[in-house]
Amino acid sequence: MDDLILRLGVALAIGLLVGLERGWRERAEADGRRTAGIRTHGIAALLGAVLAALATSLQAPLVLALGFLGFALVFGWFQAREAMAEDSLSATSAIVGLCTFALGALAVAGDHRAAAAGGAALAAVLASREMLHAALRRLSWVELRSALMLAVMTTIILPLLPDRTIDPWGGLNPREIWFFTVLTATISYLGYIAARILGPRRGVLAGGLLGAVVSSTAVTLAFARSAAAGAESRALAGAASLAAMVSVLRVTGLVLILQPAVLASMAPAALAAALVFALCGGLLVWRGGEAAAAPGPDRNPFDLGPLLVFAAGFALVSTASAALVGSFGTASLLGSSALSGAFDVDVAVLSALRLEDVPRSAIGQAVLAALAANALVRLLLAAAAGPRAFAWPLAGATLAALLLGGAVAFALPG
Repeated sequence: MDDLILRLGVALAIGLLVGLERGWRERAEADGRRTAGIRTHGIAALLGAVLAALATSLQAPLVLALGFLGFALVFGWFQAREAMAEDSLSATSAIVGLCTFALGALAVAGDHRAAAAGGAALAAVLASREMLHAALRRLSWVELRSALMLAVMTTIILPLLPDRTIDPWGGLNPREIWFFTVLTATISYLGYIAARILGPRRGVLAGGLLGAVVSSTAVTLAFARSAAAGAESRALAGAASLAAMVSVLRVTGLVLILQPAVLASMAPAALAAALVFALCGGLLVWRGGEAAAAPGPDRNPFDLGPLLVFAAGFALVSTASAALVGSFGTASLLGSSALSGAFDVDVAVLSALRLEDVPRSAIGQAVLAALAANALVRLLLAAAAGPRAFAWPLAGATLAALLLGGAVAFALPG
């Protein structure tokens, strides 16, 4: 009995919570001018709970099914009259009423904690109408297509791939490679969306920080070109340093997600380098003048073409790394990671992280080698594309970060 009273209370609370949002949104309407507010939704959830309790007690599920059908007919009729009076085609209110009834029934016949979570989520979605509609208006077809591709790649393609190595060296696991590829692209895609929402053109600092989540190399080149076109070089070099900091933190986050045991051998050196990049970048931006904001990379990181190229490169590097380690030992891992990291740090890091039977310390050193090689290549590209006034401050920040990071790495116990 006590448990039933608790579940009825949960059902009523769900209805009142949903009804609070519905009633607040239509609070300007006069009494009797709206179909359902806070009281109606509370009663609807309680009705669903009572019918679920009766169905359980009588062992007659048809009681709940017929009760839901009757409620849907009556509530839908009132909603139809209201829609005709207001000349509205929205079905939200009708669906919300049915969902509230169902959540009330779930609180008694099922898991009341799940019902409570569902009620809170329903109220949150309803309260986010303006924000969701605004985001939908700003969403382009390319971004929507990318989100749909993500759903297909994770829920359809990923389970179909074999979860075993198919090469003699144990480096090519199709499902694992595809999972890491989609995970990396998803992180970049979220950064891309953040840049679209917040607007990287609001300032050079925002452009560097947000764009670097997608590609710090692309951001550095964009800043170099802006400096070559006459923008303030010192501030742009500072923003490029901050982009390098984001790149280091991004890689550290990948290690934290995928191989936390490797953090002890690479995180102190990586964080020391990130700190240097942050201090140098902040100082250069502060001492620099006004700089035209360089755009972040326009490439959507979830485009199919670049994603397939990334997956192919990842598979190739993973197989080559496993073959080298199997033939020459862990000493070859540093060279292969540095070489692949010069072109794509994510490929190098992910390839090193998924190696088995390799000491964690060796993998950590390989991650650091990939970061160092990528930083040097960024610097060379910046020097080629930008003026000296841009390249020299960035070179100072990069070398200082490499020196401090290297010193911390050598100081760590082997």
